[in-house]
Amino acid sequence: MTPELLATLRAIVGDENLLHDPADCWPYGYDNSRREALPEAVLFPQDHQQTVKIVQLCNQHRIAITARGKGTGTTGATVPIAGGVVLSFERMREIIKVDPDNRVMVVMPGVTNQEVQQAAGKHGFFWPPDPTSAAVCSVGGNLAYNSSGPRAVKYGTPRENTLGLRAISGDGREIRCGVYTTKGVVGYDLTRLLIGSEGTLAIITEATLKLTPLPEGKRTLQAIYATIDDAAKAVSAIMAQAVVPCALEFIDGTAIEMIRDYSKADLPQGAGAMLMIEVDGLSASLDEAVTKVSDAARNDGLLDLTAATTPEEIQALWNTRKALSPALRNIAPKKINEDIVVPVSRLPELIRGLQQLSKQHNIPIVNFGHAGNGNLHTNLLLDPDDPQQQHNAEQCLDAVFSLVLKLNGTISGEHGVGIEKRDFVAREIDPVTLDLMHRIKQQFDPNGILNTGKTLPDAPIEINKKN
Repeated sequence: MTPELLATLRAIVGDENLLHDPADCWPYGYDNSRREALPEAVLFPQDHQQTVKIVQLCNQHRIAITARGKGTGTTGATVPIAGGVVLSFERMREIIKVDPDNRVMVVMPGVTNQEVQQAAGKHGFFWPPDPTSAAVCSVGGNLAYNSSGPRAVKYGTPRENTLGLRAISGDGREIRCGVYTTKGVVGYDLTRLLIGSEGTLAIITEATLKLTPLPEGKRTLQAIYATIDDAAKAVSAIMAQAVVPCALEFIDGTAIEMIRDYSKADLPQGAGAMLMIEVDGLSASLDEAVTKVSDAARNDGLLDLTAATTPEEIQALWNTRKALSPALRNIAPKKINEDIVVPVSRLPELIRGLQQLSKQHNIPIVNFGHAGNGNLHTNLLLDPDDPQQQHNAEQCLDAVFSLVLKLNGTISGEHGVGIEKRDFVAREIDPVTLDLMHRIKQQFDPNGILNTGKTLPDAPIEINKKN
């Protein structure tokens, strides 16, 4: 990047909102995927108009732009593999409007998920998406990946909970799409198109979020099963009855054994799997709802069913689930974490298949995740510094994706594609559809400057892997 271009960018955002020294830029060159690449500069726009000017200038000079929230993504989507500039929205933190009468909130992309929940909660509402990293992840990142979390089983993903967007195309055109109402069918649905596009089509600078009233009450159940099959069958039974849980989390037997050293929970020895089930709604109907869900959860393989009613009891049960992350980080800090999805009825086949692949490739696999919508976080535990383990893991991952597609599933539920899954996309999407997607990309971003090399399977780009 020439000194003249750098000076122009500095004039747009101000000296305090631009980094250029490599030592300062490196922290913005990686995300939670272990991948890294050095940007030429990092910019911190303060508002929509500054962002417009940056995009227009970068498009004119064909400088790559990588939009970034908090960098919590796991697929490398915010790694600037084409160099250029990183556009960090961490300083665009304004909650522009809270409109409880219309159940709407308007925010800038740098606002964290937790800040949205706190602001909405003051008026008796919440925004349904709740990723594990909600305390630090940004709304812009949630929208870029369509990240949802446990509540999606009942309340949906960001696509179902975002009414409209303000954005900038790759050639610097300003876009407003969507509505301020809960209904609207005028024109094509560009809002849903941009959500989940990982910053490859447009840069989001403002989002109109649809809020949901907080439930009066909530109950949490923990069910322990003898085998994974028993738990998977219970998931299908729970999802087939009238009461939709607001969370239905699955943890396999390997994960349960890991939790023992990190949790105070009393877990039966030899348990094959565990379900965390949460039911919410009107206080007057919660007892009946819990009864219906509990009945569906019971089968011959059920070892224990525990209900929690007080906040302390609920927290104790969820602490068991939350103990997984430190356990996995301790055992395999460089694990491969994928978020595959299959139809709920195919969960037993998926889990059996994953067990077989684990044995076949000699790679331990730990599964947990959002069972209510068939979304499992499949963790391949390995030491990537061991060439044989790395080779086995790559072969195993390839077979995992083949299994998922065979079961009519998808290779990513909420973590996105980024770099990690880009080369597998053509297995899921047919050539004609992929060609249409490339044409859409061309219309939004004719010079290809937005998040170059991500999401769609273009020519591979060499990047570094963190050790």
